[in-house]
Amino acid sequence: MGHKVHPNAFRLGVFRPWEANWFANPKDYTKMLHEDLEMRRVILARLRNAGIAKIETERSSNAQLTVTIHTAKPGIVIGKGGSSVDQLREDLEKRFGNRVRISIQEIKQPELDAQLVAENIASQIERRISYKRAMKQAILRTMRSGAKGVRIYCGGRLRGAEMARREWDREGRVPLHTLRADIDFGRATAKTTFGAIGVKCWIYKDQISPAQRRLAPIAEETAPLAEVIAPQPELVEALTAAVAPVETAAAETQTTERPKRTRAAAATTTAPKPTTAKPRTASSKPRTAAAPKAKADTATKAPAKKPTTKKNDS
Repeated sequence: MGHKVHPNAFRLGVFRPWEANWFANPKDYTKMLHEDLEMRRVILARLRNAGIAKIETERSSNAQLTVTIHTAKPGIVIGKGGSSVDQLREDLEKRFGNRVRISIQEIKQPELDAQLVAENIASQIERRISYKRAMKQAILRTMRSGAKGVRIYCGGRLRGAEMARREWDREGRVPLHTLRADIDFGRATAKTTFGAIGVKCWIYKDQISPAQRRLAPIAEETAPLAEVIAPQPELVEALTAAVAPVETAAAETQTTERPKRTRAAAATTTAPKPTTAKPRTASSKPRTAAAPKAKADTATKAPAKKPTTKKNDS
């Protein structure tokens, strides 16, 4: 009890990707990490009122840094004719010495982004609006936009009280222990005259099925394979030419082996026939010789009985 885990970090690798996508040598890792942190501080301080929810960074092998800004107000970030974006890119290139490419992603439903909801409540508290009213209105808006659960937490010297306390409100369900649950987490700080007030927000959107988690990486793996194999017909011709003689050789071996097996089988079947025929002829000869002996015995016995009958008649 009491050991809290960051909901976004708890789901990294399950279905939520990392915000910084790059690899580095052990010697350069700390330098690149501090560059990313400093860059995020500069962008957030410069575009504080632009409704920035998330900043993603990606480094390529040619020393190019790609920065993706997710914002609910892209017009403020871009400026008139893209002047604000160009100025920001030039400042980042001068500060970090790398080529920087900036892309802007618009958030179509800011009510479903936890970071934007927490910043909205913090800005209302700074304008001396009741924290209870701000929390209830934020919960009502997020539930109407399609969320399945919301939880908002405020802590500090609420309403300028002498003793700090914590207040929270919730609607729906927020399953923090379920890894498949798509829970967005955000926090902000309201700097007031009587102290800092922290705001935390959890938004439960829906559960992500295992099929949705598996289809995305499969599509990414199969797409580049098709691109690499399609424009190389020479490899296909070479493979077919190499496979053809193997098949013919296999066919020849099969044809040559079949008559050998049949001849051997015929030899084995014909060999036992003379061996079995010899004992049969030998056994039949004594049977034919025994028949005349029996007849001879009966012929000799018959004339011996005749004189005995004649004596009895006389």
